[in-house]
Amino acid sequence: MEGVRFIDRSFGNAPAWKRLIVESNIPQSLLPLKEISRNLWWTWNTKARELFEYIDPVIWEEAAHNPVVLLERVSFSRFSELEKDEEFRYKLDWVYNDLRNYISERRNNEGNKIAYFSMEYGIHDSLKIFSGGLGVLAGDYLKEASDSKINMVAVGLLYRYGYFKQTLNNKGEQISNYEPEEFSKIPVQPVMNGEEWLSVSVTFPGRELRAKVWQVDVGSVKLYLLDADLQDNREEDRFVTHHLYGGDNENRLKQEILLGFGGIRLLRKLGFEADIYHCNEGHAAFIGLERIHELITQNNLTFNEAKEVVRASTLFTTHTPVPAGHDAFHLDLLKSYGQGFPEKIQLSDEEFLQLGRASVNEDHFNMSYLAANLSQNINGVSMLHGDVSRKLLKPLYPGYFPEELHIGYVTNGVHYSTWAAKEWKELHKKYFGHNFPENQSDFKIWDKIQDVPDEEIVKLKQQLKIKLMEYIKQRFADTWVQRNENPKLITEALSQFNPNALTVGFARRFATYKRAYLLFKNLDRLNEIVNHPEHPVQFIFAGKAHPADKQGQDLIKYIVETSKRPEFIGKILFIQNYDMNLAKMMLQGVDIWMNTPTRPLEASGTSGEKGVMNGTVHFSVLDGWWVEGYKPEAGWSLPMEQSFDVPEFQDELDAETIYNIFEQEIIPAYYKRNKKGISETWISYVKNTISEVAPHFTMRRQLNDYISKFYGPQADRYRMLIADDFKVARKISGWKGNVASKWDGIKLVEANVEHGIAHTYKIGETHPAKITLDLNGLTSEDVGVEIVISKKHEERDVFVETQEFRIEHVDGNYCTYCLDLTILTPGSYNYGLRVFPKNKLLPHRLDFQYLHWI
Repeated sequence: MEGVRFIDRSFGNAPAWKRLIVESNIPQSLLPLKEISRNLWWTWNTKARELFEYIDPVIWEEAAHNPVVLLERVSFSRFSELEKDEEFRYKLDWVYNDLRNYISERRNNEGNKIAYFSMEYGIHDSLKIFSGGLGVLAGDYLKEASDSKINMVAVGLLYRYGYFKQTLNNKGEQISNYEPEEFSKIPVQPVMNGEEWLSVSVTFPGRELRAKVWQVDVGSVKLYLLDADLQDNREEDRFVTHHLYGGDNENRLKQEILLGFGGIRLLRKLGFEADIYHCNEGHAAFIGLERIHELITQNNLTFNEAKEVVRASTLFTTHTPVPAGHDAFHLDLLKSYGQGFPEKIQLSDEEFLQLGRASVNEDHFNMSYLAANLSQNINGVSMLHGDVSRKLLKPLYPGYFPEELHIGYVTNGVHYSTWAAKEWKELHKKYFGHNFPENQSDFKIWDKIQDVPDEEIVKLKQQLKIKLMEYIKQRFADTWVQRNENPKLITEALSQFNPNALTVGFARRFATYKRAYLLFKNLDRLNEIVNHPEHPVQFIFAGKAHPADKQGQDLIKYIVETSKRPEFIGKILFIQNYDMNLAKMMLQGVDIWMNTPTRPLEASGTSGEKGVMNGTVHFSVLDGWWVEGYKPEAGWSLPMEQSFDVPEFQDELDAETIYNIFEQEIIPAYYKRNKKGISETWISYVKNTISEVAPHFTMRRQLNDYISKFYGPQADRYRMLIADDFKVARKISGWKGNVASKWDGIKLVEANVEHGIAHTYKIGETHPAKITLDLNGLTSEDVGVEIVISKKHEERDVFVETQEFRIEHVDGNYCTYCLDLTILTPGSYNYGLRVFPKNKLLPHRLDFQYLHWI
């Protein structure tokens, strides 16, 4: 037979692939695993996390501790083994019953209903809808609301690409990688309306944007996320929920319209009517406008009446320490997207725009101004940040000093069960009591740390440090090939990393105001510190710079380059892709947590709070939370006041101070050992950190502060305003309207002030003052008069105090007010007289901002 003369080495066509989908097939008896994996309660429940790790430790690590992915990847044979594994079945039953009991105890919660709105939530690395501290704080808040049985729902956006994953090349240059999320592999579930996926729509110019609704279970708290990446939306509109804080200013406006207007419409579709609407940053400020529109159309209120109701039930929390951090949109852009809306809420275009401006001359609409105008109360996120916020929002309240504003503060805290290491939790239960997590608000319990043997704490901290070092070695091993790094360099760096050396952590967003460069101001001095033959120190850095922040990226590159210098190899490490898991390992494993912000630009800075919960001693500029947290013998600080106006000079001074504190205080405290090899001084710092600092900065304390300062009082007032068909809301609005119409007609008739107080007199002397006003038809109870005392300081007026006049005599439209003025502090003062509206139904003076200086 004649065959093929020449047989080639290969002959064939391309494969004809067909799609085959194989779903995970979890046995019926193990199905509770799926329910547990879909509730992020597992992220702060140690036994639940250990249960997933038991299934397959290798896949658990490969899946980055995402149980949804873990359960997808586990083989059927492994599930079959687990069905027969009595130890596993016992653990599963225990965890599942714990979850069911936890949820059952929180069903039908009574108490105020809270709706919480935020642009980002940091709950776990598997749900990439956060970029940094603001999001992690919001995530911790939901966890604590669940633990504390608060009736809360939350609203946000579901981002297809989330925030970027950071990689560094071998030059230390940051590469920002945006990887699309597969929503089937993260703990989100569609919200169904019968057979259809629930959706909401918002209006854009000439079109509607529709967004699907997803649900995330955070213990008993439901977090609803809006997703605009739908085929029936325009291509440019699908981008709205692609990237957190992504795109241009117009896309940012679209995101905030969806969060605010869409978020309220979603709650109404779900049948949720809140008592309090908490606006976490100005991003969500449009919630107030949508609610005003509802009240006008559904309850037949006027704009002013509806505004009273909305303000009474809204709280605005600002996290921003600088004006540039507040979102503002050009008026032309806002008019385009708000076309037709002002008339829906009974306003002219100009009146509508004034809700987001401090002056008619401004050409941008400020979202923080809008939030402030539509909220009864405003708070910063630390005591110092409250002061900063009063100055930032001062333009909204002309005629008042910042110190007089109603803007308060609630200092941020951190969620104990999320951030405390398992080892610390076990020690706490041993010495503080089994129910310590429930009793963490009892500050006296934390004092029991002083009774724990020093040896036990030394051993625990060393275990956590070794765990950190093993983790870092693994992360380096996983990434050095991708970075094309010299393996010899990596090996040398990791081999020199010393578990017995004083270890300092510095990890956060690499914004320039965080000043990570301070440590590198004098490399010779730094060399002496890290390479001391008997008392070595090593530094671990991590953090991301915003993709548009060239200075932040250059700083990362500089630190990486410096870490490769021969004298710093193994003494300074930069770990790429800072995330929640790396944060936990560092905060728990290092000895010192360092923070060096430019004063007063650190609104709060919660990473250090997570550290002190783990016996990690804090060293920071007195800024943010550390102003309240610092205690001698429980940490170290740089002064709160700046010595120089020139930033470069201040940097030099602060760097020198840092070196000195390390050399003269921190290093000796760490290395001075007794006969047992224990540094009693250092362990006393660790114990004091836990007993004197940590209990004041838990998320439980933060939540309780919000309840007592804002949620409770505002909800009571809100219910008063809406009772009997909004009777009180209408009354207040009518009163304000009457006062506003007659305010400019108030006239000074007679003032008997100058001769009484405009001269030098002694401390404690009383001087009479009297003025008579023509109230133009207003009652004497409607109008208050006060003297405002100030003094000059560096060419500006500084508030000292006010003293209010009392009513002496009323004769028709004329009212005479008198005051016995007393000043108890010597000095040179200025004074002025101020007239203001009064009503017992107002929550505070700034609720109605009319005033007149005489």
